[in-house]
Amino acid sequence: MRQDRRGQVLGQVVTRDNLVRLVQQRKHDGERVVFTNGCFDLLHPGHVRLLEECRSLGDALIVAINTDASVRRNKGPKRPLIPEQERAEVLAALAAVDYVTVFDEPTPREIVSVLLPHILVKGNDWGPTDIVGREEVEAAGGEVISIALEPGYSTTRLVERIVQLHV
Repeated sequence: MRQDRRGQVLGQVVTRDNLVRLVQQRKHDGERVVFTNGCFDLLHPGHVRLLEECRSLGDALIVAINTDASVRRNKGPKRPLIPEQERAEVLAALAAVDYVTVFDEPTPREIVSVLLPHILVKGNDWGPTDIVGREEVEAAGGEVISIALEPGYSTTRLVERIVQLHV
């Protein structure tokens, strides 16, 4: 268990196998498990607020992040700006986050199918039928929730702004 300088428990970056074991234990203990995923490149207040809202929905929040190769496939060759291990470490340091894991598949369907969280959350930039893992989570009795994104925050727009300021 990692702690910050004040003794606060920090989240953990874990392998998928360890995550499965940890989630099974938390479910066995009667805790509600919440899952979300994304690139989380250049963490900004919109990300933090989304993660805090996710955490408020249950007892444990899992964040699955795309590998660097997966981000490049999704966002282009100039992304991510922050390597996957560093993105994972920053996310795990947030009070709202319990576990961070990394996935390389095109979508998080495989990990969602294995974990079957009680609640699957995505930002409302994803249409209700586009949320990967919806069918699996709902078939297991879980919920899929779409959370409104914080207006004005976008990693892509932030990168564009930085480039404009320094060209």
